[in-house]
Amino acid sequence: MDETRRHTSSGDWYLPDMPELDELDPDMLRREELCAAYNAGRSVDERQAILGELLGSVGELVRIRAPFHCDYGYRIHIGTGTFVNFGAVFLDVAPITIGAHVRIGPNVQLLTPVHELDAERRRAGWSKALPITIGDNVWLGGGAIVCPGVNIGENTVVGAGAVVTKDLPPSVLAVGNPARVIRKLA
Repeated sequence: MDETRRHTSSGDWYLPDMPELDELDPDMLRREELCAAYNAGRSVDERQAILGELLGSVGELVRIRAPFHCDYGYRIHIGTGTFVNFGAVFLDVAPITIGAHVRIGPNVQLLTPVHELDAERRRAGWSKALPITIGDNVWLGGGAIVCPGVNIGENTVVGAGAVVTKDLPPSVLAVGNPARVIRKLA
């Protein structure tokens, strides 16, 4: 598994369909089973236990509403008191770190994979991944998309449907596609 982590979360280019990566990551089927069990409508206690097994770390009082989808799970770290609404997609090929007391609206996507722009290399399947970090007390509006390598500062609000392609500083309101800061927040 260390080789898989090195290839996929170091920012190096790799081929995601390489059989060697699947062989180095024997827990893939187990993660798929855990996501399916989580989304199957279990009790709150059962879901919390599944999150504890699926994710890298989960703070107290974290709620994630089903359906929830992720690639690896163990690369996701979520702080205390965070709420994630329906339909979240966290593609955690690289680490995703979410602070405490974050609010994530429905259908939000956190996407760490980067695909090659060169047509030949893209056809061959070359990819890399860059981590996403979301600070404490951030609010991501419904349908927001956070792109690879983005850091969002604490207390920032991202409007519904925004596409965050660059870092956002603390305590701002950002909206649009691409997301742009429209004002400071107190």
